[in-house]
Amino acid sequence: MAKSLKVAVQMDHVQSINIEGDSTFAMCLEAQARGHELYHYTPDLLTLRDGKVFARIEPMTVKDEKGAHYTLGDPVRTDLSTMDVVLLRQDPPFDMAYITSTHLLERIHPQTLVVNDPAWVRNSPEKIFVTEFPDLMPETLITRDWAEIRAFREEMGDIILKPLYGNGGAGVFHLAEGDRNLSSLLEMFNQMFREPIIAQRYLPKVREGDKRIILIDGEPVGAINRVPAEHDSRSNMHVGGKAVKTELTDREREICARIGPALRERGFILVGIDVIGDVMTEINVTSPTGIREVRKFGGADIAALMWDAIEKRR
Repeated sequence: MAKSLKVAVQMDHVQSINIEGDSTFAMCLEAQARGHELYHYTPDLLTLRDGKVFARIEPMTVKDEKGAHYTLGDPVRTDLSTMDVVLLRQDPPFDMAYITSTHLLERIHPQTLVVNDPAWVRNSPEKIFVTEFPDLMPETLITRDWAEIRAFREEMGDIILKPLYGNGGAGVFHLAEGDRNLSSLLEMFNQMFREPIIAQRYLPKVREGDKRIILIDGEPVGAINRVPAEHDSRSNMHVGGKAVKTELTDREREICARIGPALRERGFILVGIDVIGDVMTEINVTSPTGIREVRKFGGADIAALMWDAIEKRR
């Protein structure tokens, strides 16, 4: 049996999560079942002092019961290098606060195993990392140059516009051919974001679903199809997308085989990719989700596979 590990979870506060679909919660349940010690803290509690990284962490127990899903003990200021594992699991946006936390956690990794590796998380934003595989993607443009975006729209006709570092479907717009809102949208993006915008050819197959495929150590272990609501272009489940049981196609296995070496090279233990039709749109390395949905539909116990991978390293 693996030795008991001290596991600190850097996450949005546990009281705010929806346990039915929360992958971090599934990881915590599995860690607890294996006898590991769980500790909870939020990213705003990270502190760097004289070369050491601290946080006020709270002992945590979890229970798969809505409304009574956690208990926290008293917070104790703790040197995070005394932990065996830190799970980097707060949700994006991938902003300077997120990036700063990766710089701090880099000070303790790999002596304390941070999952995923904070330096590679910082250097692999999901909508940019994926561009290393242009032949696996839809046509994609990243720019703040309005002339470039207009030319791309003219060429493609139907496009998706979204913030480069957004998450969860926020700020995603479908501009069908003939839609006259492009200038207004560009003005809005300019006011809200300093970063470039991402534009992609619209994929009609999104109506059949946006498949989330989960990989452990670069190998596919499960998938769930997320079908958008009737009047929405987005398939994210918290904006009305519906999870549907699915299997991997030969093309999807080919995509996973292509990206697997790059994931392993970067030490990514848990990754979620998004595939529409036969092209990949994102590689999620920050806090991938979908673990509970895969299990609910009779798929693999991905939380268990993840802890197998972590224990092997520890």
